[in-house]
Amino acid sequence: MSPLVDRLERIFGRFAIRNLSLYLVAGQVVVFVFAWFDKISIEQFLLFPALLHAQPWRLLTFLLLPPAASPVFIAFAWWLFYLMGTALEDYWGVFRYNLFLFAGWTLTVAAAFLTPELPATNAFLAGSVFLAFAYLNPDFELAIFLILPVKIKWLALLTWAAYAVSFALGTWNTRCQILAATGNFFLFFGRDIFLSARMHRRRMATETRRFGLSSREPEARHRCRICGKTELTHPQLDFRYCSKCAGEQCYCSEHIFNHEHVLTDEKAGV
Repeated sequence: MSPLVDRLERIFGRFAIRNLSLYLVAGQVVVFVFAWFDKISIEQFLLFPALLHAQPWRLLTFLLLPPAASPVFIAFAWWLFYLMGTALEDYWGVFRYNLFLFAGWTLTVAAAFLTPELPATNAFLAGSVFLAFAYLNPDFELAIFLILPVKIKWLALLTWAAYAVSFALGTWNTRCQILAATGNFFLFFGRDIFLSARMHRRRMATETRRFGLSSREPEARHRCRICGKTELTHPQLDFRYCSKCAGEQCYCSEHIFNHEHVLTDEKAGV
């Protein structure tokens, strides 16, 4: 994907919006304040594909929907989105971060048209930003309730689990939005995840072969044809080969003088 992104950046890079996370958060704050004072209705910002013929602005305004939570948690969600979005912009560059959000927006809109009578929000799009940040910074710590430090990779695992449960038990509208958000994530990280998994399998196979060779018991050079004892299992015994046996069979000191042809020769008086 990188050569394609490089080509797109050369063509459209000058149109990229710097500090896009800040603008999105600022827009959501304005919408929240106006809705708080009953100046506008949040429902006006939901993405209803069935209403787009009369209200096409919903294609963009749904990005300004504030999180559905209490004011304290909304403020925390805004701070988290700005923090993670800015970090992704610094890591990828302005154009690539814009492209990530644009791809998520495109997939969300496309998914919304699969259930045009039901509303779509930006919640899962914000979730894809969280998952992207957690993938790139797995050891970043968040203080839950300002007390308990938790590495973000564990919160990401919980998010993936919640998505799986919602996909299994939710409506088709929810499933389509989850597919859009996770599709955006895998569009940017799928190749890295595949290559990392393949490299991990190769490393495990190499270590397994190496461990198997190092832990394998050395093969015995001498094994008694009668009792199966070897110089490894019974180092105190002597092992000899009988020249009168076909192929000069090996015998331990306990059987070198009492195996088959020796006993037969003794009976015959040889």
